[in-house]
Amino acid sequence: MSLLTRVVLLGPPGAGKGTQAKRIAAETGLVHLSTGDILRDEVARDTDLGREAKGVMDRGELVPDGLIMGMIGGRIAAAGSGFVLDGFPRTVAQAKSLETISPLDSVINIDLSRDEVVARLTARRVCKDCGRIYNLAFRPPSDPAKCEVCGGALFQRDDDREDVIRNRYNVYEKQTAPLIAFYGERKLLTELDGRAGSDEVYAQILRVLGA
Repeated sequence: MSLLTRVVLLGPPGAGKGTQAKRIAAETGLVHLSTGDILRDEVARDTDLGREAKGVMDRGELVPDGLIMGMIGGRIAAAGSGFVLDGFPRTVAQAKSLETISPLDSVINIDLSRDEVVARLTARRVCKDCGRIYNLAFRPPSDPAKCEVCGGALFQRDDDREDVIRNRYNVYEKQTAPLIAFYGERKLLTELDGRAGSDEVYAQILRVLGA
C-alpha cells in the first residue's frame, strides 16, 4: 500500500490531534499544518491577523473562514511532500473550500467525550520559553511550575480554562462535528477511539495511512 499523503485529522479539542500530527510528520515526512500553531505565531508577532484572531480564540470561538482560507492555501501549495492538517477544516464550509484547493486521501476522526476533553485540557500547561506542552494529569513534569527542558515557567493558556473549554466543545459539536457526516459520505473517514493510549492511536493512524 502506498502512503496516503493528503490527510486531515478531526476530533474535539484535547483529542490529541496536534501530538499525533507531529509524530506522523516525523515518521513520514509529511508537512504538519496546524492552524492553531500558525494563529498563535501571528498573535505572538502581533500581526493584524494575530490581533484580530486573539479575541476570537480567547472566547473559545472559531476564527472566521476568510482569515483561515487565505492563510492555509499557500501553505498547502508549498507542502510538496504532502501534508497532515490539524485543526482545519473546522466547518463544512471550510471543507468545501478546501476541496477547491486540494483533494484529500484520508480523514481520521479521533473521538473523545466532553468530560474527557475537560479533564485533559484543564490539566494542560505550556512552557513560556520553549513552548513544550505538559499535562498535569497524564504527563506531569517533576516540578509542576517549571519546564524540564529549559527551566521556563509553566502557565495555563487562556483557552484552557474550564469555561472556555466547555464553550469550545459546544462550538465543536455545533459546527465541526457535521464534518464527520460530510467526509463519511465521501468515503474518506476513519473513526478512532481517543480513549486509547496515545501510542495505540498513533499505531492505528499509521495503519490507515499505509506507513
